[in-house]
Amino acid sequence: MLAPIVHVLGARPNFVKAAPVISALAAAGAEQAVIHTGQHYDARMSEVFFDQLGLPEPDVNLGVGSGGHAEQTAALMIGLEKEFTGRSPALVIVYGDVNSTIAAALVAAKLHIPVAHVEAGLRSFDMTMPEEVNRRVTDQLSALCLVTSPEAIGHLAAEGVPVERAHLVGNPMIDTLLANLDQFDTAAVRAAHGLPERYVLATMHRPANVDAPETAAALVRHLHGVADLADLVIPVHPRGRANLLAAGLDEHDRVHILEPLGYIDFIAAVRGAAAVVTDSGGLQEETTILGVPCLTVRPNTERPITITHGTNRLVAFEELVPGVRKCLEGGSASGTAAAPGARAGGRRPPLWDGHAGPRIADVIMEYLGE
Repeated sequence: MLAPIVHVLGARPNFVKAAPVISALAAAGAEQAVIHTGQHYDARMSEVFFDQLGLPEPDVNLGVGSGGHAEQTAALMIGLEKEFTGRSPALVIVYGDVNSTIAAALVAAKLHIPVAHVEAGLRSFDMTMPEEVNRRVTDQLSALCLVTSPEAIGHLAAEGVPVERAHLVGNPMIDTLLANLDQFDTAAVRAAHGLPERYVLATMHRPANVDAPETAAALVRHLHGVADLADLVIPVHPRGRANLLAAGLDEHDRVHILEPLGYIDFIAAVRGAAAVVTDSGGLQEETTILGVPCLTVRPNTERPITITHGTNRLVAFEELVPGVRKCLEGGSASGTAAAPGARAGGRRPPLWDGHAGPRIADVIMEYLGE
């Protein structure tokens, strides 16, 4: 039996990025296995994505669940070491920057199994972000750094990653988005959840925004200010839910709190929004392609290409309400006129064309062939 390529998936963004890669490798005849770490254990945050994206059922679910960084990463490493030892993979593929990503890279490196990192080279240059630590260490341990945007090549070179390890392949998250465009039915989502025709959609889960009660309370005050301008729809992530509700998030008549949505319904809701307020990384990319103004509540982003090519802008709490007001008045997130044809999928970042999955498969199959 051929040694398999093992995909390690742990959280919503991993599933969305992995689907086109797994499909393309299957078409190339690769033997594959999927390990679901269970880092996102709520069915609405994980299992539903397998159903909707055509991902194969995981070969194993480690069921790690939540916990502190040390506790969760340690549990991931213990479970993954057993799986890798038993499966002897030819290559381990990791995605993004979650704890499952760094745990798999560390275990594989110590077992002398090569690692391919999809979405390598992204940098916020903010080491207070756990994701930044995960990204940097994973790239140092990876035999293949599969890059989604051009500036990431320079970041890797500056950190001493040999140029032959870095490959600009495009963004597989956009493959999934473009492949499902016809399924994003905004009217159906509005009807299912009793939403108005015009709304702002928000997602908030970053520790810096939701973990401290006083910060969560300040955020809620500004979100209520947004709701004064337009109905605010917010699918509440399990992380931060208690703090946001304790701060009174639901105490405004125009705030619509939803449970986490599956991929199809969530992107349909994004597609129909007048604007998006978020601290997510992937959503900055998805709104860039959909042409929806995006205000990212962070001091930095590891995805600057969404600002230069897209509709994204970084904002502080106090900039939220005026930023949303500009969007509602018909401008972009930056306050300028919306790009012509943006919602029809106008100018896109390089290689965000729906074919990243096959390019990734080509790089991997050539590497394994060598």
